[in-house]
Amino acid sequence: MKTRQLILSVAILTMVLSLSFMGCRKAPSVNDTDTSAATDNTLAEKTSNDATTMVQEASETGSTSSYRNGNENTLTTCATIKDTLKIITLTFSGGMCNDGHTRSGIMTIDYSQSGANIYPRNPGFTCVVSTSNYKVDGMPVTINKTITNTTPNLNPGTNLTWTDNASVSIVKSTGTLSWTSNKVLTLLNTSDQTVYHGQSTPITWSKAIIGLTGNETGTTATGVNFTVNVTNQLVCDRNCSPNALHPGHHPFINGTLDFTPGSKPTRHVNFGYPNNGACDDQALVTIGTYTVQIILP
Repeated sequence: MKTRQLILSVAILTMVLSLSFMGCRKAPSVNDTDTSAATDNTLAEKTSNDATTMVQEASETGSTSSYRNGNENTLTTCATIKDTLKIITLTFSGGMCNDGHTRSGIMTIDYSQSGANIYPRNPGFTCVVSTSNYKVDGMPVTINKTITNTTPNLNPGTNLTWTDNASVSIVKSTGTLSWTSNKVLTLLNTSDQTVYHGQSTPITWSKAIIGLTGNETGTTATGVNFTVNVTNQLVCDRNCSPNALHPGHHPFINGTLDFTPGSKPTRHVNFGYPNNGACDDQALVTIGTYTVQIILP
């Protein structure tokens, strides 16, 4: 599933905000120089959502093509995949994966409690994700998460939905980063037959329009607490690529969130600025009475 770009955009944005506000115009009452919380949130968010993407790909199609090098049916320098008795084991050898990051250790996807609902597109599908001796770019990482398809029924007009509840810890040189999240993902264009083809065929994620709601909390490696709350559903249209030089960049085109690092003022971010739903890479950030337009990374 290509949701990692969607959810990663939230985290990358938070890191940029602290820099953007100081560079564009300084608000007299705001002291905005510490980016450590946003940087750590970015790292945890990406690590968690990479795992979600691996679950979607491995469980839906039996491959991890977004991460493995070469032919997906060949043993590669990145990972091997084994599915036995509804337990998928991804074994990373320490080589570089397609996203430019090295991985070693084991990720386990246990969907044995799903019964006959063996694919993420099946209502009732659930899996538990865990790691053992797992490292990303040399950093020890522990992931525990549960992903569940919560779609109430498959009637026409009903969108597919999933909950994604995760806890992540990452051992950095400066300390241990701890992070938890509770999210709901919605395939907003489930009714589009070029995207969702029914229960017998994998979803075409490259055409998906995905909604995201939820919240995150964390403590940085240096002990700074932070929170992220989606206040209005974020929307990512994977048909939208406003920058021709980066066709794989699909920014949020609607929705709002609040990001609060420690005791610093909350950043209110409006992705629907200036036109709700338009394919652009702009957003409006508000801190108290101070506002600034930014370009999404």
